[in-house]
Amino acid sequence: LKIGGVIPLTGALSFLSPPEIAGAELAVADINAAGGVLGKPVEWSAEDSSDGDHPEVAPASATKVLSEGADAVLGAAASGVTRLIIDQITKNKTVQISMSNTAPDLSTWKDGGYYFRTAPSDLLQGAIVGNQIVADGNENVAIIYQQTAYGEGLEAKAKAVIEGAGAKVVSSLPFPEAETNFDTIVDQTIAAGADSVLVISYDEIKKIVPALQKKKFDGSKIYFVDGNLGNYSKEAWAGYIAGAKGTLPGGKLDEAFKQRLADIYKKNHNEELKEFSYGAETYDAVILVALAAQAAGKASGEAIKSELTNVSLAGKGKSTVTSFAAGLAAIKAGKKVNFDGFSGPIEFDSNGDPTGAYIGIYKYDAKGKYNLVRTVAGNTVK
Repeated sequence: LKIGGVIPLTGALSFLSPPEIAGAELAVADINAAGGVLGKPVEWSAEDSSDGDHPEVAPASATKVLSEGADAVLGAAASGVTRLIIDQITKNKTVQISMSNTAPDLSTWKDGGYYFRTAPSDLLQGAIVGNQIVADGNENVAIIYQQTAYGEGLEAKAKAVIEGAGAKVVSSLPFPEAETNFDTIVDQTIAAGADSVLVISYDEIKKIVPALQKKKFDGSKIYFVDGNLGNYSKEAWAGYIAGAKGTLPGGKLDEAFKQRLADIYKKNHNEELKEFSYGAETYDAVILVALAAQAAGKASGEAIKSELTNVSLAGKGKSTVTSFAAGLAAIKAGKKVNFDGFSGPIEFDSNGDPTGAYIGIYKYDAKGKYNLVRTVAGNTVK
């Protein structure tokens, strides 16, 4: 089994690459320690996807991993970048599985059944962040969003939920990916009378927050999402966002699992792992691909596709497993398996979406670090 990663080593989402690389490397290590897939070690390599501002990078990386014989491609991280490579990969009859794509339109992409994701669609995250904003007593909400597949899908759902809950969206302003000047957008946001602002972005948040602070907007009334929820303790404005909230797919991470992610990243890259976003979704994606290949008896794109949904679903007579080693033993014993991972139960539907998932709601402290407040479970496709 060969898995090729197309991951943001550079660009606006590069802060996500360490936990995603750690998740993939830990999964491959666990698989190979258990005996590998079909008796052979899994091979893993990672190439850069960059971001939507550098659209030439991901297709070249996809070409490289496919030419090297990848049976499955892990990535891309951004929905907009996946749009650049999904046809190239799936028409090659190679499985593509993303750990962090959330755009709703990917659910019905004509991918021949070769596209999967372990992160929930933004139909879930948009609903939860929208409801949280209104539950916090905000009545006049502004949205600042990235003009990409990711930003547009999340903005549309959040706006509908906010308005459906009785609050008013006083302004909703888009910006191009990698924009650096937000003075005008912030001026318009404040002029609209916003009492809170939902920011849907990637790394652009590092320009948006200071622009809001300069205008003396209440930092505790900023709402973050998965693309920008990060540790900002080293930023000059770290204390300004105390009390701000944000959402991130996934439940509360098992502490022992987090430590294992940190340990393997330190061992392989000699760096501390400071972010854990999508680490669990990445780990689970790799384990699922490996179990599918083992169950199919062949490590090819077509074989993996034929079993990937099956190994995710619970059912009568199936053995529920939470590790590759347990799944391998069950399959060798002639049993059908259902894998439940660190990111949740997963349970792929006919579109390759996880039908049930968790969204964590986080709150920033005075040091610019985010802490889990609670986890909400929901259906990702309604």
